[in-house]
Amino acid sequence: MSTITVLLVDDHLVVRAGLRALLDSQPDIEVTAEAESGEQAVATVAEQVPDLVMMDLSLGAGIDGIEAIRRIRAAHPDLPVLVFTTYDTDADVVRAVDAGAIGYLLKDSTPPEIFGAVRGAVAGQSVLSPPVAARLLHQMRRPDEALTAREAELLTLLAEGLTNKELGRRLFISEATVKTHLAHIYAKLGVDSRAGAVSAALRRDGIR
Repeated sequence: MSTITVLLVDDHLVVRAGLRALLDSQPDIEVTAEAESGEQAVATVAEQVPDLVMMDLSLGAGIDGIEAIRRIRAAHPDLPVLVFTTYDTDADVVRAVDAGAIGYLLKDSTPPEIFGAVRGAVAGQSVLSPPVAARLLHQMRRPDEALTAREAELLTLLAEGLTNKELGRRLFISEATVKTHLAHIYAKLGVDSRAGAVSAALRRDGIR
């Protein structure tokens, strides 16, 4: 079993210590480095590239988590960054996704949700905390939305990090049909990726 190496970025020592203990309890996850600021996170990644960066948005003095994500993703486009924060507004989610975050996890998430998000993010899956995904579904089901009910449902499941095969099983449709629905969603929202679709959906009320 390969081990997922993680860099924790949070300006609170107690939070890092608690999260480290939680993640290190899993046989396939290991916290190999910590950073208390955005600048330190960028520098640490430059020295030792982990499999995943878990990043808070508020980091005290210096650059914030959003800017740190931008810099890390600019230098390492394939390195997934998972936001782990208490901020749950749509605006924060959109900013994080636009900066390059692959997922957005709230600090009140359960241990299984955290473990699943870490593994999913490393596997290339977009991950949203259930409350954020629920708001996305509510927004996408508004009467004036161009997406069909099935497309809105698929987009919400997409935000949970499901693969095309898992989407097909959940909705009882073939992978080919999933891909067709995704193509329609991307076209309607004017995007070309899963992260772009989630970001566009959250931005639909004029959030920037």
